[in-house]
Amino acid sequence: MTDRSAHHTSHPISRWYSILLGGLLVLLGLVIGGGGLWLITLGGSWYYAIAGIGLVISGVLILKGSISGALVYGVTYLFTLVWALWEVGLQGWPLVPRLVAPTVILVLVLLAVPALRRRDSAPVRKRGMAAAMAVLAALGIGVTAAPWIEPPAVLAQVDTEEGAGNPPPAPAQPGEQPDPGAGILAPEPAEPLADQSPGTEPALDTESDVVINPEVPRDPAPEGQSAQEDRPALAMRETGADWPVWGGDLHGTKYSPLTQITPENVDQLERIWEFQTGDLPDADAEGKYSPENTPLKIGEKLFACTPMGKIISIDAGSGKEEWRYDPQVPEDAIPYGATCRGVAYFEVPDADPYDPCATRIIWGTLDARLIAIDAETGRLCIDFGDNGMVYLERGLGRTVPGWYAMSSPPVIVRGVAVVGAQVTDGNAEDSPSGVIRGFDAVTGEFEWAWDMGRPGDTSQAGPDEVYTRGTPNMWTIAAGDEETGYVFLPMGNSAVDYYGSNRSEQENEYSTALVALDVTTGQPAWHFQTVHRDVWDYDLGSQPTLVDFPTDNGTVPAVILASKQGDIYILNRETGESLFPVEERPVPQGGVEPDYLSPTQPFSTYHTLAFPRLEEEDMWGMSPIDQLWCRIQFRRSHYDGIYTPPTSDQHWIQYPGYNGGNDWGSVAVDPERGLLIANYNNMPNHNRLVPREEADEAGLRAIYEPPAEGETPLGEAGPQIGAPYAIDVNAGWRVKYTGLLCKEPPYGGIRAIDLATGDTVWDHPFGSARRNGPFGIPSMLPVTIGTPNNGGPAVTAGGLIFIAATTDDLIRAIDVETGETLWSDVLPGGGQANPLVVEVNGRQFVIIYPGGHHFMETPISDTIIAYGLPED
Repeated sequence: MTDRSAHHTSHPISRWYSILLGGLLVLLGLVIGGGGLWLITLGGSWYYAIAGIGLVISGVLILKGSISGALVYGVTYLFTLVWALWEVGLQGWPLVPRLVAPTVILVLVLLAVPALRRRDSAPVRKRGMAAAMAVLAALGIGVTAAPWIEPPAVLAQVDTEEGAGNPPPAPAQPGEQPDPGAGILAPEPAEPLADQSPGTEPALDTESDVVINPEVPRDPAPEGQSAQEDRPALAMRETGADWPVWGGDLHGTKYSPLTQITPENVDQLERIWEFQTGDLPDADAEGKYSPENTPLKIGEKLFACTPMGKIISIDAGSGKEEWRYDPQVPEDAIPYGATCRGVAYFEVPDADPYDPCATRIIWGTLDARLIAIDAETGRLCIDFGDNGMVYLERGLGRTVPGWYAMSSPPVIVRGVAVVGAQVTDGNAEDSPSGVIRGFDAVTGEFEWAWDMGRPGDTSQAGPDEVYTRGTPNMWTIAAGDEETGYVFLPMGNSAVDYYGSNRSEQENEYSTALVALDVTTGQPAWHFQTVHRDVWDYDLGSQPTLVDFPTDNGTVPAVILASKQGDIYILNRETGESLFPVEERPVPQGGVEPDYLSPTQPFSTYHTLAFPRLEEEDMWGMSPIDQLWCRIQFRRSHYDGIYTPPTSDQHWIQYPGYNGGNDWGSVAVDPERGLLIANYNNMPNHNRLVPREEADEAGLRAIYEPPAEGETPLGEAGPQIGAPYAIDVNAGWRVKYTGLLCKEPPYGGIRAIDLATGDTVWDHPFGSARRNGPFGIPSMLPVTIGTPNNGGPAVTAGGLIFIAATTDDLIRAIDVETGETLWSDVLPGGGQANPLVVEVNGRQFVIIYPGGHHFMETPISDTIIAYGLPED
């Protein structure tokens, strides 16, 4: 009798383990089951409610000491496994929240089995078996009969999976009319622009929504000269040994003809030199640095621009400093971030090489100055502007530090330095103008101003005049063409991004459009709009790329334009006509501005980086609980696919988000292999328009108002003063507590596209999980997850792509033909910058300034690194 009693007495530790395990299962079951019931009421998956029931029953039985509780959990786990494979198949990352935590609990349950066997009596075991069979039957019924509700059909977003749909049509030749049976929906005829001559209307390409203004009169040229003669084309410095322009060349191809470093020897790359700029944030600027800088290399010199606009000349062979110029930009001038993407280099035509400022560096500062310094000495060019500077705040009217800033380099075409500026988003409709201005690169004299609110008038604003406020600006990098004399301006949105009913017709015409501006006149030659009536902040961030595009009848001078929503367009460089049909497709309507929204949007048939619409099963997390939470939020949000209208009564999902598609890093082109290289982001935003009264109560402040005390309940929402709504944006749609994104990986990738056809050659997730993890804790896992990325590629004739950009702080060399990563190195800071490929004394270098990025949450660094092969 004593022995029998001892046999059924479990060890106290085992008993406590069973109690804790059972309690854990009950708690998890209640949370998951309760959330699952909520999800069912929203029309979502039944899995969580059923699994929650299984967890509760399992936990209760284990608390009672019944081994049947382990059996019930085993059945629940099997159900989970079948459901996970049914929903996402054998995809690695999507299975993580579905199976990792349940598998860990399975191990814990198995560890409890010996103790449960000792405690369990036969009657209890039989009752437990009956309960387990009942649970199994319930789960089976759930699998076969639960209404797995399909999401509503989307109006605009087509199936973008590889191989789906019809193949892309062949490029149309200039002037060729579209096939009337091709299914292309033409937009409504555009109203004549205010800058047209009386009695004329713009010629509308109904395929590409391009407006061509061939009859706009040029400004008068000096007597006896035409405008073209006054500004003749200048020779462009070649890319190869040098990297003379931000994008490699004026055309923005980011291509180097160098071949010394190849796929066969790239694994031998080593650091040749490192240079510290000394520009790091102090306490007041902490969390505001985002350098994004690509240095220039001219001759033996490297010219770098630091976050606060300091210019440093570095010996490209040794990494030794030669000189530096500090413009003394105050920290209160920092807008969204302290950024200097680059500078411009200019050689004065016919100047004596020994004259001061015969070669010069020209750049803009965060406090709105355009400065020119001698490229040899770093001294101000005193004959440029006012003792070396042009003050860009003239004509802007009311502004405050940080509201209007130059973060990108000017583009110089035919001796005209063309400048736009960053106007800090989301503050007010009455923001400083997005005016584009041209200044003589030698004298700094004003040439023209393109202010879309003053059509046809390119004069400088007088002492009491103000350029039209709130108009779309160009914050990113333009491209230029000496032959046509055009500068290609990727325009942003109006000052208030997410509300448009108060915009002028000119704003509606030119926002989120590529504008070809004639630098000899300051007048637009044509423009191509990628989003009609943009209320999604899909401003054009990518630098246009000029190429000779291959067609069956020879090459056509063209412009490649990549967008944040993912579409890539191929446009005739001289006319703006699309070489591939652009379809006007119906898009979702409604939201807070049903009368303002465009009923259609342009979709490129050449190529898109966009992915199919989100579904509930695309939600993610580190466990079933946060994945369930994201599913609930998905079902609670307004979402009809791409171009879902903004809403106020509930959050809406914007996919891709404003950091989706291709951004300021831009694309690269390998003309020898006929490949277009594009890295991209694949993330949604979770947004809500905030009624003005609620925004005021929350203490939202514009940049010109005294700051609120402490953080507002709406975080960093934009006040959008002048509109009836502020805007609350969750960029990337992150879970507040874990910091993880609600959408499953990958969040970014890199793709090679056949230039002639638009077909995908290869496409890979881009970026590892080594610096990413929940709660901001790096996982250190060297596995590819596809991270968010900002920054672009450089491609070489040697067959390599050099790129950093990702949040894992690595620079990579990728085989351009296969997409295989052949080499990488850990950077001291985030690589949110473009590399350059140059030659120094016969040796090929890869140089990058990995300065980090506050928005990307990567480490800040002041180090510039040069890589090369070992010397023989």
